[in-house]
Amino acid sequence: MVEVIMPRMDPEMREGRIVEWLKNEGDEVKEGDVIARVEAEKVVFDLEAPKSGIIKKILANVGDVVPVGKAVAIIE
Repeated sequence: MVEVIMPRMDPEMREGRIVEWLKNEGDEVKEGDVIARVEAEKVVFDLEAPKSGIIKKILANVGDVVPVGKAVAIIE
């Protein structure tokens, strides 16, 4: 099991907002697959799967603001 963590894209970034999930719970993903889009400081970036597996649980909904370092999903 691995947590998908809200990354820090620049030194000033404190949080990111989930704009869109491209994968759903139960979907198989490969390491590097784009699983969500995140907005931070008016920039939208792709959030990639850190490992291959199945998305077991999505922990943040579209529109949620998540602090850097907090888990947004779990891959098993």
